[in-house]
Amino acid sequence: MGFKVVIPARYASSRLPGKPLLEIAGKPMIRHVFERAADSGADQVIIATDDERIAAAARSFEAEICITASHHKSGTERIAEVVRKYAWNADTIVVNLQGDEPRMPAPLLKQVAQDMADYPAASVATLAVTIDTREQLFDSNVVKVVTDAAGYALYFSRAPVPWHRDEFLHEKSGLPADSRFLRHLGLYAYRAGFLEQYVGWPQPQLERAESLEQLRVLWHGHRIHVSEAVEEPGPGIDTWDDLRRVRQQFTDENNG
Repeated sequence: MGFKVVIPARYASSRLPGKPLLEIAGKPMIRHVFERAADSGADQVIIATDDERIAAAARSFEAEICITASHHKSGTERIAEVVRKYAWNADTIVVNLQGDEPRMPAPLLKQVAQDMADYPAASVATLAVTIDTREQLFDSNVVKVVTDAAGYALYFSRAPVPWHRDEFLHEKSGLPADSRFLRHLGLYAYRAGFLEQYVGWPQPQLERAESLEQLRVLWHGHRIHVSEAVEEPGPGIDTWDDLRRVRQQFTDENNG
């Protein structure tokens, strides 16, 4: 099974301006992400950006670059432009690895691509891991997903779902013992042809409310298959605290 990896990367970030170029262990963040993708067994890895500073950094480590428009509202829309420019076959499997995931294990990229191949009824494949702390469950930066019996997503939310009414009303610590909560990982696989449909759809109110682009897929009646990740990824980077944590992880590993 062959697949492509596209890494959407933009310079503008309200919380971390220039995020892809921030240094971690002597390398810009985007290089760490690219190296994870290169280790996944993908046929091709492309960094998609609208910023010449990111493109220049990518050229310095000989990454393939696709310059894209600046108006895209999401990484998926940016990847759709790459698909059009490269004229990939509609059945080509494309993995979206976000540019702020320097700790994403390479095997997970191959796993999500394989899931896309194994579940033809799905328009999108993605991964999740178990939530085991109340702090994570109630963190709005942690996206939760609820699935059906076959592993297809019912809903994604920044709120704690499913909501255990009685337990959460009376219990102030811990998690209900009879439920399994899942944290969604921001790693997706699609078929190239589906991306052309996706970008033609308007943003539904649910997507705008939660600020979660995958809700557009569910809103329009398409299916997202969710598998449990074969290993736990490291943290993505959204805040300065995340960046400090990841830098420390690299330092500890290098000194170990």
